[in-house]
Amino acid sequence: MLVAVLRTCARQRSAVYNVQSVSAVRCLFTTQTRLKRRKVGEEKKSDRIIEYSPKKKNVVDIWRYMTVEELAQTMSRPLEDIQEAMLFVKNAKNIEPEATLEDLKIIQEIVSKCGNKTRIVPAPDNKIETEKIRDITPRPPAPPEAMQIRSPVVTVMGHVDHGKTTLLDTLRGSAVAAGEAGGITQHIGAFTVTLENGEKVTFLDTPGHAAFSAMRARGANVTDIIVLVVAAEDGVMAQTKEVIKLAQDAKVPIIVAINKIDKPEANIEKTKRDLMMMGLVPEDKGGDVQVIPISALKGTNLELLAEAVSTQATLMGLKADYTGLVEGVVVESKTDARRGKLSTAIVTRGILRKGSILVSGLAHAKVRGLFDHNGQPMSEAPPGTPVEILGWRELPFAGELILEVETEKKANMVLKWREHEAQKDKTENTLEDIRKKEEEHLAKYRAERETRRLAGRFRYRFGPRSKEYAEEDKTPRVSVIVKGDVHGSVEAILDVLETYNSNEQCRLDLVHYGVGNITEGDIELAKTFNAIIYAFSVDVPVKATKSVSIRPCNIIYRLIDDLKKEISSKLPTKDVEEKLGEASVLQQFFINEGRKEVPVAGCRCVKGILKKAQKFRLVRDGDVIYEGTLESMRHLKNEVDSIKKDVECGLRFKDINIIPQAGDTIICYATNAEPQLTDWDPGF
Repeated sequence: MLVAVLRTCARQRSAVYNVQSVSAVRCLFTTQTRLKRRKVGEEKKSDRIIEYSPKKKNVVDIWRYMTVEELAQTMSRPLEDIQEAMLFVKNAKNIEPEATLEDLKIIQEIVSKCGNKTRIVPAPDNKIETEKIRDITPRPPAPPEAMQIRSPVVTVMGHVDHGKTTLLDTLRGSAVAAGEAGGITQHIGAFTVTLENGEKVTFLDTPGHAAFSAMRARGANVTDIIVLVVAAEDGVMAQTKEVIKLAQDAKVPIIVAINKIDKPEANIEKTKRDLMMMGLVPEDKGGDVQVIPISALKGTNLELLAEAVSTQATLMGLKADYTGLVEGVVVESKTDARRGKLSTAIVTRGILRKGSILVSGLAHAKVRGLFDHNGQPMSEAPPGTPVEILGWRELPFAGELILEVETEKKANMVLKWREHEAQKDKTENTLEDIRKKEEEHLAKYRAERETRRLAGRFRYRFGPRSKEYAEEDKTPRVSVIVKGDVHGSVEAILDVLETYNSNEQCRLDLVHYGVGNITEGDIELAKTFNAIIYAFSVDVPVKATKSVSIRPCNIIYRLIDDLKKEISSKLPTKDVEEKLGEASVLQQFFINEGRKEVPVAGCRCVKGILKKAQKFRLVRDGDVIYEGTLESMRHLKNEVDSIKKDVECGLRFKDINIIPQAGDTIICYATNAEPQLTDWDPGF
């Protein structure tokens, strides 16, 4: 009965499921007419729009500095098609096949005009190296017919205080020497002097101090003639020999001016003999060197010196190219608080005018002003003319070559390339240092590993590994910041600081250096590093903080002397032995002190004085037997504190095991703590 009921229920349930499935299938059979949206009246009236798929454009590989012919080959198009497209592209001026396309945007626009897309890729391997295009170099020499006569550049050189600046003051009727700190020149001065015969001569006044050798070398490299000033009473000195060697290396003719002949101690013949020993044979001795005795202070024989310079320049036939891009040499550079970055240069080629774009090393300028040595504006500067250039973005280094470019864009391109090359060189040097450090570390690691391997199972006998930490450097330290008025002075100071070689006693750290006045950044830097700021011929801030030491100076050897005192003050005191007296042992005897026999030296003071409170040294046959203090000093039977010369006494040492003998020497000495002085010798 129960089974029949269950079968009936199952049949009913199956029938229900079949009905539901049939209804579901019927819902799926729908026509498209029901699902399609009907068009409205406006849609029925509008024209049918046919859309075509866009035509695919070919992708052309391009690169910077490709030629018009290379572009045509890359696009697989005739050269005439590319040239025709370039006629409709702005700034595509040169359509010659060998013309170089520097701007990628112009190349992209040409390809776009031809109906193609572009893809920027590196230049092929067979492409000419781009550094020749990115960097700039001086132009090739001009043909002889393009050359014109120019003014000579004469450098006045010699030993310090031999009268170089006084000579130039007399020639141009000014008083520069009176304004120089300490009466010595510490900058390169460039100016034009008009001689009595109407000829213009550019003079360079170089320092004679030993610290300014780099300035003298620059002066010798940019000059045509060297006037060597030698004082008649001193003769050939150290810097005189240096100048002669510089002139011989640069193959520059020398004219010798023997100065100060008005002094009673002047000896012209001796000076000539000294010059002959250096290889400079005067004309009156059968040589080819012009030697003119002068007195720069009184103006004696200056017309002969001017005539000698003019004659030498005429014989050399000095000419220059007055056309094309400008070339020159930076003589000096500085930062002016009101006008900004300035440089003194000598033009060697072309005519410099306002608006010119100049590149010098890693610095560039758009010339905003030209000034002569008197500060007067100039409209142009031809070859052989010293000029002060206003408009530098960065300060150029003295001695750098100046080259003119057509546009600022090209100047920026050149600077980026040079900065990249400088960074690459710096990276290579850094990698070399890293490799050395790695080799040292590997050598140390291998030695330790070999030690552990040999130790075997007893390797833990050495104890746990010690902690690695950097030991604190307790060496005294002097930190300095150098600010100077011109680049040459800062360079000379840095060259002197390079000679310091006593870092094991006291470290000398150069925190920062620069050209220009002291700024707030310099003061903050000095606070951080506890540094001394040396202001060399620059202004000191009025509201300078008391926590920073700012030391103005305008003579280089005074700066170095002050720095030596500062280094010496950081050094620890040293013990210096002072000998007070000396005694000779005449007899040895013993006295009873309680139950012990104590040795006593019977002596006579033969030198100085013996003081009980000081230290004593017992010397026997040149060997020191004892060093220490006394227990007792007696004269007759009285305890005394000192014994004078030729007085006999008894001396007992603290150490009773020391037994003096007749003939020994006893020395009384005191140890005094005295400040140390640095052994730094800068060479002057």
